Amino acid sequence: MYIGRFAPSPTGPLHFGSLVAALASWLDARASGGKWLVRMEDVDRPRVVPGASKRILETLRSCGLYWDGEPVFQSTRSAAYAAALERLRPSTYWCACSRREIADSSTGVAPDGAQIYPGTCRQGAAPGKAVRALRVRTDGSETLSFMDRVQGEVRQDVGAEVGDFVLARPGGEFTYQLAVVVDDADEGVTDVVRGADLLESTPRQIFLQRRLGYPTPRYLHVPAAVNAAGEKLSKQTGAPEATPADLPQALAFLGQRSAATLEAAVRNWDPARISRRRTIAFP
Repeated sequence: MYIGRFAPSPTGPLHFGSLVAALASWLDARASGGKWLVRMEDVDRPRVVPGASKRILETLRSCGLYWDGEPVFQSTRSAAYAAALERLRPSTYWCACSRREIADSSTGVAPDGAQIYPGTCRQGAAPGKAVRALRVRTDGSETLSFMDRVQGEVRQDVGAEVGDFVLARPGGEFTYQLAVVVDDADEGVTDVVRGADLLESTPRQIFLQRRLGYPTPRYLHVPAAVNAAGEKLSKQTGAPEATPADLPQALAFLGQRSAATLEAAVRNWDPARISRRRTIAFP
C-alpha cells in the first residue's frame, strides 16, 4: 500500500515553497489511493519556533490537505534514533574537529555545498579536545544510484563526494539524516515526495537505509521555489505565509492543469508534467 508523508520543519509558518511540496505529496498519495502522513521534523530544537507546528497544521487544514492518523513529532522519538545509532556504532567515531579545521583540511565541496570531511578523527580524536560530532564511516562505499520519478537517475559516491557525515552530537542531539531514515522506515513510508533542495541528501539516506537493513522508498523531487535572488523561500528570506488562495499557483508551479476542486486535481494528477528543473523562481 502506498504511504506518503509531508515532513515540514516548524521554524515558521508554511510558505509557498512548503505548500508546493505538501500539495505534491498529498496529490501523489491520494491519486494512488494511499495514506498521507504528517511529521514535524523538530529534531533541530534551537531552530523550532514556538507555535509553528500548530500553525502549519492549521494552514494544511485550511487548504483542504487533510492527513491520516496523528502527526508525529521527531522530538518524541529520541529512543528510536538512539537504537538505530547503536546498530551503526561499529561504523561510527567521535570527531573533535571545528568548522574552521574542517574547512582548512577539506578535500573539496559536497554537492550540497558543505565541506567534505577528510576523516581526520577516524583513528581517534586528538587528546584533550572535546568531541563535537559522531560521524559514520563512508570510506569504501560504492556509488549509489537511484531513479527519481522527476529528476531521473541520480548517482553519488557518498565516500568521495560527501565524506563521513554527522549522525549525532553530544548530549543526545540527532541529525536530520539519521532521524528521517528511521522515521520513514518506522512509518512504512513507500514514497517520498519533497523539494529538490533535498535531492543531494537522498544518497546519504539510502546509504543509511542499507546499513540498517531498511527498504528504500521511491523518490520524487519537485522544483524548489526560490525568490528573484535565487534564494530558497523561507522565513529568513521573508516568504509570506501560504493561504488557500495560493493553491492554483501551486498547481501551476507543479505543471498541473487548473482544477476547480482538490478532487479534480487528484483525478488530473500527472507527475510527468512536473519540471525537471531543480529550482523555479516565484513569483
